[in-house]
Amino acid sequence: MAVVEYFYATHSVYAYLGASKFIEITSNQNHKIVHKPFNLPEAIIGAGSITIGERSAAHLDYFFRREVERWSEFRGVPLKTFLPTHHFNSLAPSSAMLIAGSGLGLNIDKLAHAMMKFHWLYDADLADKETLDTIARSVGIDPLPLLAVIESEQILKIFRANTMEAIKRSVFGSPTYIVDGDMFYGQDRLDLVERALVNPFQ
Repeated sequence: MAVVEYFYATHSVYAYLGASKFIEITSNQNHKIVHKPFNLPEAIIGAGSITIGERSAAHLDYFFRREVERWSEFRGVPLKTFLPTHHFNSLAPSSAMLIAGSGLGLNIDKLAHAMMKFHWLYDADLADKETLDTIARSVGIDPLPLLAVIESEQILKIFRANTMEAIKRSVFGSPTYIVDGDMFYGQDRLDLVERALVNPFQ
């Protein structure tokens, strides 16, 4: 059984596009997933890259439109919009909810996927507590114990630590999968992740 460290932002379109496939290939062999939701905008700068707003129109049109269109079609993952209304709201509430759930021993694979799905398909605001309540209930998770602690210093400290760890380990973006120490950046590397889970690369 491999250990997969899963670095992602809850609003990441590429994490959303790969989420179902990732759950599928990891659950087949009951591998351990260690969720590490992090603050992607901060980590991008910390890793030495430039912000989304500093990138060229051509880059944005290709990487966040054409590539997204193709992967959406290829993976059969529906999208409603290329920029949800609340996309630039804080990632702390949704990330903290996942961290709290993990701390309680819950399987949060489906909750993380549901957050991404609601954001990209239903234009959900992942910083809104009522929305997070609805999302958790949609996958059979009681949201109340999680929402009660999403603003606690203990939980937010883990969120900050995940972000600092991402920067330290040169996690370039979301999603990033680290299989027993071997890093794979991007959902387009999931075929390699699947191979590494059963036959690690030399």
